[in-house]
Amino acid sequence: MCNWDYLVSFARAVYPIIVDVFNQVRGVKKESADIEADLESFKAFIHGADKEAEDEQDADRREGIKKMVKQLREAAFCMEDVIDEYEISCEEKQPGDPGCAVLPCDAVGFTKTLIPRILLAYKIHDVKSLVCGIKERYGLCSQFSLEQRPYSSRGNQNAAWQNIRLAALHTHEADTEGLEGPRKILKDWLVDGLKELTVITVEGMGGLGKTTLSKQVFDNPDVRKLFDCHAWITVSQSYTVVELLRKLLCKFYEDKKNSPPQNVSTMDRESLIDEVRNYLNGKRYVVVFDDVWNKEFWYDIKLALFDNKEKSRILITTRDKDVAVCCKESCFVHVHKMNPLTEVESLKLFYKKAFQRDFNGCCPEGLENTSLEIVKKCQGFPLAIVVIGGLLANKPKDKGEWERFSQRLRLELEGNSRLISIIKILSLSYDNLPYNLKSCLLYFGMYPEDYEVKSSRLIRQWIAEWFVKYEGRKTLKELAQQYLTELINRSLVQVTSFTIDGKVKTCCVHDSIREMIIRKIKDTGFCQYIDEHDQLVSSGIIRRLTIATGSNDLSIESSHIRVILFFTNKGLSQDFINRIPANSTPLKVLDFEDARLYHVPENLGNLIYLKYLSFRNTRVKSLPRSIGKLQNLETLDVRQTNVHEMPKEISELRKLCHLLANKISSVQLKDSLGGMTSLQKISMLIIDYDGVVIRELGKLKKLRNLSITEFREAHKNALCSSLNEMRHLEKLFVDTDEDHQVIDLPFMSSLSTLRKLCLSGELTKWPDWIPKLLNLTKLSLMCSNLIYDPLESLKDMPSLLFLSISRRAYQGRALHFQYGGFQKLKELKLEDLHYLSSISIDEGALHSLEKLQLYRIPQLKKIPSGIQHLKKLKVLNMWFMPTEFEQSISLNGGQERWVIQHVPHVTLFSGLV
Repeated sequence: MCNWDYLVSFARAVYPIIVDVFNQVRGVKKESADIEADLESFKAFIHGADKEAEDEQDADRREGIKKMVKQLREAAFCMEDVIDEYEISCEEKQPGDPGCAVLPCDAVGFTKTLIPRILLAYKIHDVKSLVCGIKERYGLCSQFSLEQRPYSSRGNQNAAWQNIRLAALHTHEADTEGLEGPRKILKDWLVDGLKELTVITVEGMGGLGKTTLSKQVFDNPDVRKLFDCHAWITVSQSYTVVELLRKLLCKFYEDKKNSPPQNVSTMDRESLIDEVRNYLNGKRYVVVFDDVWNKEFWYDIKLALFDNKEKSRILITTRDKDVAVCCKESCFVHVHKMNPLTEVESLKLFYKKAFQRDFNGCCPEGLENTSLEIVKKCQGFPLAIVVIGGLLANKPKDKGEWERFSQRLRLELEGNSRLISIIKILSLSYDNLPYNLKSCLLYFGMYPEDYEVKSSRLIRQWIAEWFVKYEGRKTLKELAQQYLTELINRSLVQVTSFTIDGKVKTCCVHDSIREMIIRKIKDTGFCQYIDEHDQLVSSGIIRRLTIATGSNDLSIESSHIRVILFFTNKGLSQDFINRIPANSTPLKVLDFEDARLYHVPENLGNLIYLKYLSFRNTRVKSLPRSIGKLQNLETLDVRQTNVHEMPKEISELRKLCHLLANKISSVQLKDSLGGMTSLQKISMLIIDYDGVVIRELGKLKKLRNLSITEFREAHKNALCSSLNEMRHLEKLFVDTDEDHQVIDLPFMSSLSTLRKLCLSGELTKWPDWIPKLLNLTKLSLMCSNLIYDPLESLKDMPSLLFLSISRRAYQGRALHFQYGGFQKLKELKLEDLHYLSSISIDEGALHSLEKLQLYRIPQLKKIPSGIQHLKKLKVLNMWFMPTEFEQSISLNGGQERWVIQHVPHVTLFSGLV
């Protein structure tokens, strides 16, 4: 056979393969879209199957459903990964390349990307085959209903849940603790007040005693005798409006020992509303709706329960704060928030339950410390205290056995049928969440127990994982904050601190909620938490990983890991850290915050999917040049590290939104920073001597938060020009970092959006544009050397909540807070004012002030006059004040002590002579 014949034969054999490959590559776009649509169906299916498994009473069937769901989840993981890979490949295509529908003109570029595209095409084909197989095996749309319903259908099927709710309805006052004050509050609201209809909501997470409290008040004879009609309705998650109204009407008749209308069972909604209204006409009524979940519940009942001007009352118990919000639209509302018991109250309740029969409610000798240890683990949660106390009441009062019980309490919660009911009741709140909020709540399980997580950190990680998706015109950050607020309003997340303008600063979850989350994490495979007690990495697909151990021998080679969080104070070896970019390329979140990390791997650039990267508070000194390959990176945090200079490759990160550092040198960035057009936050950028980087800042039109240092007076015009381009700027910090450098900026319309402003540098004249910033909530002035009292200019600012005048910002001798000024100010800080000798506060000034800080004011010999007028002042901190000042407010005969006696928290730290 001649060579030509051989080539023809070879071509005939290879041609079908080439055509198949070509078709596979050309069809990638459509097949990826198909997989994305299937993924949404899978998620909805899993959501329904989770609920089905939770409700299923048959253990074998429940385990079968869980096994099926596990396979579905792992298939969904593969679908998510291949979709991400496709999106990355699209971004890397040559301009004008239509997805290989035709051969590109650039043969070199085509050849370079051909093999990865072929591999991707076959991956997509494999995943699609996997999806088809699972759909055929399980019948995706036949086994569970996927209709979107306003509330869960689980109802009150669980026997343990039924028993606990019945117990709450029949608990005597003597068997409770910590409810005396709340009982009086609710009684007063029910009995006294306006003649108009008033709604009272009792809010809090499940198990805090909302039902017990409400039933005790509802049954109080002094309350009942004042009302003509009484009704108690348990609503729960599943109800119809018609059945609710029918039950309400029947309850009214039963209350009077009368029979309801004969046709009540056939009445429609309109007829039932008319019947209820007619019955209540001219009567004073009280109705309790217990266990309301639907935030729009008020709209279902308000037409029937009208305002008859007879001092009628409606009481609602709920886990969701938003229930009260809807009520406020058409009637008066009182809100009572249930709080956990104090330690003393918790111990009393525990003693009643554990020792009532044998020791008359008193703790026997030898069990005091163990009892306290168990109670502390309950964190003031009455349901847990009652159930655990009741369980221990039946155990021998043996110190050793009780100590062993305390040590294995978490295992007991998982294995004991009576204790697991606690978790099941809390699970109701989880099961009632929309799918996206479930993932947001489970994220708290990745953080250590009792860990207070910064909301900004949490929100950026949610966004990095695409838990938050665009809706309307809201930003992802605004939507994520909305999600967090929703979890807080549903009593699933607790706020531990707020910002000055009332936003969530840090948050956490109650231990009981966390136990529920851990159980859900095990059921769903959401993440794995590895600590000193559990260092075994799961053999299944790991999606998220928390490493809370100092071990450097962990194997984390899963090709599906998207998140790794570190929580360890032990050193991380360079070899261990280098293995992460080598083995975990799908990573989207990599968080080393507070870890003892010394090295950043050179091959960091392998993590091309990475969106969130934090080295905050580590020992890292530099970043590798390969960081420029992280084209999807949105957050880079190197605050509290030794990283001061960024590699020039950082400017290639076109999607970077948050560049966070203590100080960033502009040497490598001054000519290229303007290309990073996605930037929303920069802190803290060192300005080059010539101010070149300031002109680059003007190209960053999305900036919302800007901090710069080493600013010089010569940079003024360039800064003004750049600031005028920033139409969304909310926070601005300008620091000269040198004495006698002047910050005299003119008014710019772009600054009207500012909420926080800090100027650290000399002001030769007062910036009269500051009072025009109507949205400004926080103002800090430092090193200003002002001669004239700035308070006259600032006193009428409508939104100002925080004011700090420090570090020689004011050189005058007196500050006068005039009548009617600073009506919204909550916090005032005066520090390092060397000439200030007098502070006077008119009555009617600083009406809302809650915190006052006076630090190092050597000429101030007396407490501010008029401080006794600050009725809302909660915190007064005074550090390093003159001896005469300290003596004037001394507990031992200080003549001015009386003026601060109304302040709950007073701190005096001595030291200045």
